[in-house]
Amino acid sequence: MKNYIFLFCFFVTTFDMHAAEYNVKMLNQGASGVMVFEPAVLKINKGDTVNFIATDPAHNSASLSGMIPNGATSWSSDLSKNISVTFDKEGVYAYQCTPHAVMAMVGVIQVGDDKSNLDEVKIAASNMSNMFVMNKDRFANYLNQL
Repeated sequence: MKNYIFLFCFFVTTFDMHAAEYNVKMLNQGASGVMVFEPAVLKINKGDTVNFIATDPAHNSASLSGMIPNGATSWSSDLSKNISVTFDKEGVYAYQCTPHAVMAMVGVIQVGDDKSNLDEVKIAASNMSNMFVMNKDRFANYLNQL
């Protein structure tokens, strides 16, 4: 019986230690329109990794200054290159495709339950949305899903 309890505890601990991985495609055309990340809104756990996949050429993924938690690590991939980002700090993260930002090619990730920076991100996103030439409500719609 002791061996079974030990094995059960070992497997539960082992499975808890494995972080999840998510794939986000960078697309010219997706289910929700043109110039999108798919999925564009993610809710993940601390320690999880998001793989941004350059499905279509000339896209990147770059965190937005002032729209990630204080102390979090920013990222920026090269054009047409995949990048993997592991999220070690809870909070709300907003990101863009740099060359297509004016087309509202943006996305949002909530890490854990902490949304203490959400209001700050919403204000910055609202200001950024003023420069969009299309999909002006996309950013707000994504943030409202959190």
